[in-house]
Amino acid sequence: MSIHPIHLTVNGETHQVDVPANMTLLQMLREKLALTGTKNGCAAGECGACTVLLDGEPVNSCMVLAIECQGRQVTTVEGLAEDRILDPLQQAIMDHGGVQCGFCTPGMLISARALLNRNPDPTSDDIREALVGNLCRCTGYLRIIEAVQQAAQQQRLLASGGRTL
Repeated sequence: MSIHPIHLTVNGETHQVDVPANMTLLQMLREKLALTGTKNGCAAGECGACTVLLDGEPVNSCMVLAIECQGRQVTTVEGLAEDRILDPLQQAIMDHGGVQCGFCTPGMLISARALLNRNPDPTSDDIREALVGNLCRCTGYLRIIEAVQQAAQQQRLLASGGRTL
C-alpha cells in the first residue's frame, strides 16, 4: 500500500501526516494524531459517533479518506473547548444530563456546533433535523435537545455582549 504525505489543520494546529491511501479520516485522527474523542461506532456512516467538522461542515469521518483532507480544516470534539474553557454546548450537555454512556456525545456535539454556527436561534425541529444522523441509545434525545437550546441561548447572550436578550 502506498503512503501519502498530507498537510491539514486539525483543531487549529497544522499537521503533516503520512497515510496509506485507504486510511479513513477517523483512523488517522485516532491512530496518527491520538485524538480519540471521535468514536468508531459503525464504520459505515450510519451512527454519527465519528462526526467531525471538515471545512466547517459535519461529516462522518469513517466515510472520508484521509488523503481527501489535504489542505483542509478539521475540527474534532477536542477542538471545541478553548483554553480549557468548555464550549457552551459541552457545558449545556453536562448541565442537562445529556450524557449517559457518552459514546454518541462527541458526534452529537459536533453536529450541534455545526447547527449553531449556521443558525444561532434554532427551533427544536431544527435541532432534531441537525441531529438526525447521530444515534443515541441512552438519553432519548430530549435532554440533548434541551442542551442545544440552552447553548444557543448562551451563545446569543455572549454575542450581544452579555446584555439581556
